[in-house]
Amino acid sequence: RWEEYTANQQHQKAQQAHKTGRPIHRVVTKNPSTLLIFPFISIAAALSRRSPLRLKSPHNNVVPNGHFKKHWQNYVKTWFDQPARKYRRRLGKQKKAAKIFPRPSAGPLRPIVRCQTQKYNMKVRAGRGFSLEELKAAGIPKKLAPTIGIAVDHRRRNSSLESLQANVQRLKTYKAKLVVFPKHARKIKAGDSTPEELATATQAHGDYLPIGSEKQPVEIVKLTEEMKAFNAYAKVRLERTNKRKFGIRQKKAAEAEKEEKK
Repeated sequence: RWEEYTANQQHQKAQQAHKTGRPIHRVVTKNPSTLLIFPFISIAAALSRRSPLRLKSPHNNVVPNGHFKKHWQNYVKTWFDQPARKYRRRLGKQKKAAKIFPRPSAGPLRPIVRCQTQKYNMKVRAGRGFSLEELKAAGIPKKLAPTIGIAVDHRRRNSSLESLQANVQRLKTYKAKLVVFPKHARKIKAGDSTPEELATATQAHGDYLPIGSEKQPVEIVKLTEEMKAFNAYAKVRLERTNKRKFGIRQKKAAEAEKEEKK
């Protein structure tokens, strides 16, 4: 009787699972000898709306069906005023150049500096201003430099001789081409240009003394047997060890000298 009751109960559960679409793979009874497996759940029931195989929301929410392009006309950014902006920028540059005449329209002279970090330090660009050391080497007083169109940066330090020499040469080239107008036309002071130079002077537009990266020449060397036999990795490891044990070896040598004197 117990087996008949268990089989009947399992059959009812299987029918209910077939109706609801919830698959029951097996039912284990209290009697270990009775084990019924029901793998006959239909595909339609497995893919039905109530099936746990379908991804569904934890709540009774609306099925997501968003319309995100409904009012797209309100969010379109146009650029129809670009030609007018270009014309306005051009007029602004012309007014600025006329206002600062006879100074260059591009602004003060800037130094050549290297870009930061190892990733970009092979490139050169315009810096903030010339260092005090560069101005001194070029023979230009630091208080006179801003008055003749040279940018000054008192915080900058020269870390290499090459950059110092390049910027000093840049200052000297600029100084040779410079035409200094007198503050008052009738009072010409020392350092001002002659009337002939003033008559032929023109305002510099665009980049003057442009900064360009120069490619270093590559030297081609023929490989020798000594170069081929050289082990760079072993050399680096040896020098690293020598640096790490420098203090210890120096201390041992000093102690050995003391013992020899005794």
